[in-house]
Amino acid sequence: MEYLTIGIISYLMGSIPFGFILTKIFLKKDIREIGSGNIGATNALRTGNKFIGYLTLSLDILKAVIPVIYVKLNQTELIYIVSLCAFLGHVFPVWLKFKGGKGVATYVGILFAINIFLGFIFCVSWLIIFLIFRYSSLSSLLSSIVIPIYIFFSNHISNVFFFGIMFVLIFYTHRENIKRLKNKEESKTKIY
Repeated sequence: MEYLTIGIISYLMGSIPFGFILTKIFLKKDIREIGSGNIGATNALRTGNKFIGYLTLSLDILKAVIPVIYVKLNQTELIYIVSLCAFLGHVFPVWLKFKGGKGVATYVGILFAINIFLGFIFCVSWLIIFLIFRYSSLSSLLSSIVIPIYIFFSNHISNVFFFGIMFVLIFYTHRENIKRLKNKEESKTKIY
């Protein structure tokens, strides 16, 4: 019962749609009608308001950090369940008819909360790939596969399964981006 309660709380925290809330408050607009229609940080940047974009990014990271750090300190055995629930909350938020974001910022929060070094590996990988190609989606996809590969070669094989699942989920949430990348129709992103 305790596992279920913590899982539900983590899901509900993950499902808080900050991009949607912030654009409603500050711009009086529905983010789902802007750019890609996604509620995440990349699309929040497309509103033209950098403050909203970066605040969305920060809060989407934080909503994963809080529950994961809590279980890390109190019930370590639940860390992967809580991480997955927070991620699924962001991707499938109950408040928006289960149509949420791509999950990358929330995944970054999970990484930093589990192991700060993994968070840095992801961010550095993302930035390098982004500076070369200028596609947020491609940077997210490639950085997501870097994590399980790094873990595999650093002899933490027990964790590879979880991070492999996370890569598959991120691959799934980016399926439309992958099609656009393949057809050379993906929009480049400005982060500054």
